[in-house]
Amino acid sequence: MKRLFTVLIFTAAGLGLLAGCGGQKSGETAQASGGSGKLVAYSPLTLEFMKPIIERFEKETGIKVEVIALGTGEALKRIESEKNNPLADVMWSGATTTVKSKMDLFENYQTPNEPSIDPKYKNVEGPLTRFDATGSIMMANTKLLGDIRMEGYKDLLNPKLKGKIAMADPAASSSAFEHVETMLFAMGGGDTAQGWDFIKKFCAQLDGKLLGSSSAVYKGVADGEYTVGLTFEEGGATYLSLGAPIKLVYMEEGVTFRGDGIEIIKGCKNLENAKKFLDFCTSFEVQKLMNDSLNRRTVRTDLPPSPILKPLSEMKVLEVDEDMAAAKRQEWIAKFKEIFTSN
Repeated sequence: MKRLFTVLIFTAAGLGLLAGCGGQKSGETAQASGGSGKLVAYSPLTLEFMKPIIERFEKETGIKVEVIALGTGEALKRIESEKNNPLADVMWSGATTTVKSKMDLFENYQTPNEPSIDPKYKNVEGPLTRFDATGSIMMANTKLLGDIRMEGYKDLLNPKLKGKIAMADPAASSSAFEHVETMLFAMGGGDTAQGWDFIKKFCAQLDGKLLGSSSAVYKGVADGEYTVGLTFEEGGATYLSLGAPIKLVYMEEGVTFRGDGIEIIKGCKNLENAKKFLDFCTSFEVQKLMNDSLNRRTVRTDLPPSPILKPLSEMKVLEVDEDMAAAKRQEWIAKFKEIFTSN
């Protein structure tokens, strides 16, 4: 199987781009060559997803792209610390429920593609452009799973899985926070208070292990370090498409889908380039590429459902109050941490 997330060097429109997203240490830079037209992005995305989009963007615009691999939580902290002298132009990816509490860090901007965006994912706030719809799912290593049932959250409580579950810190990873949110609604039957009862049992199963990034989750499961991991759709689907011994689990208790954002950092040095990048990522051509071959669902209404991902009609999709979840984010993270450390 092709091994993902090692450090690679490739050429995009004559540019040497060094990138190793999931395999990089946090904050390691994917360095672009010099030039007047430049864009700097903070992103937790995988190299396999970014590479074809960056190649097309550089070819069409001549703008050179530099990516710094950071988890969503760490990226927000860095943007806040740099607000008097921004060192990046865009934050590429991050759940809107995580980013909403920090909207003051980003510029108001609406792309000309907004009329084609699904009403559920429109940028009504000003700074929050959605560029894909991402689901919270689980992935399991089929070689390690054996006869253990794995169809939903409740199966994580199997004693055989104690210490073998990969979960990122929800304070650092937006995909991990999305799983906390989904558990609360799915396992509480809509009553988040009851959902915490499940999370207490789940945290005991983690056996004191929380990972530092979302990439460590899907890499750990694919490499056989963990039997099952709580991840997001593209992270798992990319490994599956490359032949890893895994299966994707769309939890029978319910799956949440939310818009993944791309935002312009307030006061950035390359504002016009950033606007071009948002326009590009939400364009019909790029959305079709994502939807057809990059394991991410489009947010546009003029494209059909993804031909490579499980149809929404074949799973239980939960509707979650995004504004409420965003308002409760810090409270829920603190409560999760308290429960986790008590175990």
